[in-house]
Amino acid sequence: MLMRTDPFRELDRPAQQLTGPGTWSRTSAMPMDAYRDGDQYVIAFDLPGIDPDALDIDVERNMLTVRAERRPLPRSESAQTELSERPLGVFSRQLVLADTLDAEHIAADYEAGVLTLRIPIAERAKPRKISVRSSDRKELDG
Repeated sequence: MLMRTDPFRELDRPAQQLTGPGTWSRTSAMPMDAYRDGDQYVIAFDLPGIDPDALDIDVERNMLTVRAERRPLPRSESAQTELSERPLGVFSRQLVLADTLDAEHIAADYEAGVLTLRIPIAERAKPRKISVRSSDRKELDG
C-alpha cells in the first residue's frame, strides 16, 4: 500500500549517529507504523512534544507529506543547558500512496504524541462479486 521514497535513509544512519538528531537546518525522520484495519489503512507517526498547530499534512496526487516542527521550550535567559537529547526543528516524511487508497477522505488525529492517519480503501479496490450471464439460461427461461 505504501512505498518509501528515501532510498538513502540507511546511508544517513552513520552520519546521524555522529552528528546527533535533527537540527534546524536538517530534517529528521519520524518513526511510523502502517497497517490495514478492515476497510481502511492506518498510519501512526511518533511525534511527541509537537504542538498540533505545528503539524502540516498535504496530499498531492498520490504523494502524502507529513511535516512537523518541534520548537525549544521557553526558558529564562539565565538557564544553562546541561544535556540536550531531544531533537528540535523540522521533521518530515513522504509516502507514495497506492491507487487503491482514497486520498480524498483521509482523517487525521493527534493524541498522546501520536499522529494517526486513517485512509479508506477505495471502492474500486474492494473485492466484489461478478455475476455471470449465460445465453443458455435465457433460452431455458424463454
